[in-house]
Amino acid sequence: MTPHAFSPAERQAVYRAITERRDMRRFVPNATVPADMLARLLEAAHSAPSVGLMQPWRFIRITDTAVRCKIHRLVDQERLRTAEALGNRGDEFLALKVEGILDCAELFVVALADGRATHVFGRRTLPEMDLASVSCALQNLWLAARAEGLGMGWVSIFDPHDLATLLKMPDDAEPVAIICLGPVPAFPERPALELEGWTFGRPLAEFVSENQWHGSPPRRTKLT
Repeated sequence: MTPHAFSPAERQAVYRAITERRDMRRFVPNATVPADMLARLLEAAHSAPSVGLMQPWRFIRITDTAVRCKIHRLVDQERLRTAEALGNRGDEFLALKVEGILDCAELFVVALADGRATHVFGRRTLPEMDLASVSCALQNLWLAARAEGLGMGWVSIFDPHDLATLLKMPDDAEPVAIICLGPVPAFPERPALELEGWTFGRPLAEFVSENQWHGSPPRRTKLT
């Protein structure tokens, strides 16, 4: 234990938030999120690490009911396309509840900012680190929401071009997430997709190796 460690109770709270975080789809209708709590959640998201301190995230709060309904229609259109692409699992997919856009207390669209090409620090060979940075912000938001007793659902079933057009984003900005946020009836003990029988998480041991890749694939040859 280092002198910089949190107290046992504080450490337990951090790990509890990580373990009990869920991707929520069911929300309490007509609920609200207090303004001070919402401010804390957004500040937590904004405190995330980002490559080169570029802070590529943008949070668009959706307060217009008509815009919320249009976003829901875009998601539903893509839901049908996804079902078609899934082939023989299409009907099974359509039976899943994949979003809570019309029910959640707060709705956000999170996007990659415009002007990202000017940020080279940490992105010259890995330009996708801007997306990794936004993902860190979303994870902060998720964990803070769980600590506050709120549910959060990350919706990725949409056409980015259509959503960007709807929200009048610049050409080089890109939406990456629709975020449903608010009070929920309960937090399930297991991920919803496991409870629905869609898929099941695998143990950590399958994802950890030492010194080389599992299975030792042939070494890549760099083209010159």
